[in-house]
Amino acid sequence: MTNLESGLRCGCTRIAAMATAFLISTIPGQSAAQVAASSPAAAPPPSPGATAASPLVTRTQVLTLAQMGANYPIPLRGVDPDHTLNVGVRLDEVVTAARLKLVFTYSPALVFPLSHLKIRLNDEVVATIPLDQEHAGQQVTREVDLDPRYFTDFNRINVQMIAHYTLDHCEDPFHSSLWADISPSTTLTLSKANVTLPDNLALLPAPFFDRRDNNRVTVPFVLPANTDPAVLRAAGVVASWLGALASYRELRFPVSRTAPGDAHAIALVMPNAIPDGLRIDKIEGASVRVMPNPANPARKLLVLAGRNPEELQLAANALVLGKAAMAGASTGVQAVDLGKPRQPYDAPAWAPVDRPVLFKELVTDPQQLQVAGASPDAIRVNLRVPADLFGWNDRSVPLSIKYRYTAPSTYNDSVLSVDINDQLVRSYRLKPLTTQGDENLVSVPLLSGGSVSASSDILIPAFRVGSNNQMQFRFSMDSQKTGLCASTATNVARAAVDPDSSIDFSGFSHYAALPNLAFFANSGYPFTRLADLADTAVVVPDAPTTIDQEAALTMLGHMGKWTGLPSLRVAVAPAKAIDTVKDRNLVIIGTGSAAQILTGWGKSLPLMIERGKTEITLRDQRSHAWSNWLSGTDDFDVSPAGRAILTADGPLAALIGFESPFKAQHSIVALTATADERLRDVLDVLEDPGRVAQIRGDLTVIHHRDLEGLRLGERYYVGSLPWYGRLWMRLSGHPALLAIAGIIAGLIVALTLFWALSRLAARRNGG
Repeated sequence: MTNLESGLRCGCTRIAAMATAFLISTIPGQSAAQVAASSPAAAPPPSPGATAASPLVTRTQVLTLAQMGANYPIPLRGVDPDHTLNVGVRLDEVVTAARLKLVFTYSPALVFPLSHLKIRLNDEVVATIPLDQEHAGQQVTREVDLDPRYFTDFNRINVQMIAHYTLDHCEDPFHSSLWADISPSTTLTLSKANVTLPDNLALLPAPFFDRRDNNRVTVPFVLPANTDPAVLRAAGVVASWLGALASYRELRFPVSRTAPGDAHAIALVMPNAIPDGLRIDKIEGASVRVMPNPANPARKLLVLAGRNPEELQLAANALVLGKAAMAGASTGVQAVDLGKPRQPYDAPAWAPVDRPVLFKELVTDPQQLQVAGASPDAIRVNLRVPADLFGWNDRSVPLSIKYRYTAPSTYNDSVLSVDINDQLVRSYRLKPLTTQGDENLVSVPLLSGGSVSASSDILIPAFRVGSNNQMQFRFSMDSQKTGLCASTATNVARAAVDPDSSIDFSGFSHYAALPNLAFFANSGYPFTRLADLADTAVVVPDAPTTIDQEAALTMLGHMGKWTGLPSLRVAVAPAKAIDTVKDRNLVIIGTGSAAQILTGWGKSLPLMIERGKTEITLRDQRSHAWSNWLSGTDDFDVSPAGRAILTADGPLAALIGFESPFKAQHSIVALTATADERLRDVLDVLEDPGRVAQIRGDLTVIHHRDLEGLRLGERYYVGSLPWYGRLWMRLSGHPALLAIAGIIAGLIVALTLFWALSRLAARRNGG
């Protein structure tokens, strides 16, 4: 068993788990639990002090097409098109059965004896589905059982259509009759058995975060009833670390007082604050350990222990910074150096904005920049930039793109379309291979056959760009058929965007009009300006409930997700001690005593929520459809119109942004609600990209599934501009002054030219 534990990081558990699945499916007369009891992977010897592992537990998971990476119906076009779906299997689970329910429609113009669908699992052909004439043109459902022994950590399910429309040898491989569409209602049902992992810190961050799992990251935190703010801060550092790991996944960190039995959890303990049911030896200093969950030995509990809050913070810092050096069931922590403070705008998840950034810095694998086939999926490059970039003198973002492609033999409709955030920026016709010299333009032997390399400089309109972007490069290779039997049955067309392509934001200043909740909801700005949150504090009620703590931890998780870095220097303070953090930007969990702080600021806020009463500022709203963070304009102009006091019994939650009354050009964002449980409505909104797009202004009011963004308060500005930029800003806000300045400038130029020409004429006349 020692050898098994030492090899878990390289996949030995998965191999043993696959063997378990094989035994389950092949040994007659034995149940899954009986086989698991004899499997070394499913039931390793318990660690000292731990209870014996429970029998193998099986659960069923149904994955939709979207969860497997396709957010749209999958079109299959041509003679042998294919599409790959991606499925991950967690380290602590093994697939015992799998069934693919394929829902599709296909062309009625096929030669049916020669046409079928081929299903592959990890490059192994596992099924073929014949296409018959009886169901042609109709939506068809076919269920295919997949052999669980073929499943590993990361799996690829490939659906390939083999189709023909004629028996003639001059068949056009891109004929319009060759089509099939896979419906979004396609699902994959997996039966999974739990695999009890050893108590080994070397497996971290698994099983608490597993990169194989694309679902929402939900990790419960077990905190004492009277949690000290310093303890909550330590938990927040861990939550932000998990958020940085979560990347594109949604996240939530619920809080409980006892270990939950249905999940892996993280507990923070001190000698006088140990959760019920948890037995820990004498705490002699900061430590990190993993152990069986006392509520369910098949689950794990990550325990951060210390004799005081300072040692708990030390354990949290060691976990997020020194995880790679941890091994065994327990590790003591002596000291941790946080390193130098972060510089503004250096978040790992953000692209550099002080120089051109290369595409190879924005992708994890160069293969992401290559495609093959006549109509391949788009090459997608994700790009995060600071929300306060301001283009006072330049409304375009320079993009230098280099690309290569298998050249068509003649001019046709082969094109490259460059999009950003699903909006077309530029389209290029792909030129044919004209001379032998063109082939030498390819710098690496990537593309087979005659190939062309090209480059283009594009100016992306600033209003197309936000803080969180995706660039899409769509190659479409047109058929090269020029007549009957003249189709070129050639090698598969390939195309690639060069990793040395670049995009440049270095010409923009950092300047923004606030409050703007759209900045906060999409990138955490202005709190994420420093990636370690060194100038940010989270203010919680003096006696926070589990929901208040969940909101605080989840918000810090989002901060880590937005920056890609743990919030190592964030502060957490109770409402009564807000003066200790008044020089920072503040995130206020506005219930209980924290709500009383908001009430104390009174009518300077756009909205106040009290028990049984809501007071809101009334303003005229004038939306501007083309407002943008790079343009420097706010979402919409407003004019004062009064204030209303309302009484309502229904649930209400809100996000409120305003300038700090403690310090100019510092920001406060408050999460507030009519009841504690309604805070979860705000967290739900932040998990939904469609609803996040509706957050704007300085107030977003949330009624269950409905929300409305408003601009009600006064604006303030952060950042800096050169003097000529500030002058332009002032003039642009007053069109009349701008017109007068233009007239004066024109007169000055005209008079100067008149004087210069008069002097020149006088010299010629001898004057």
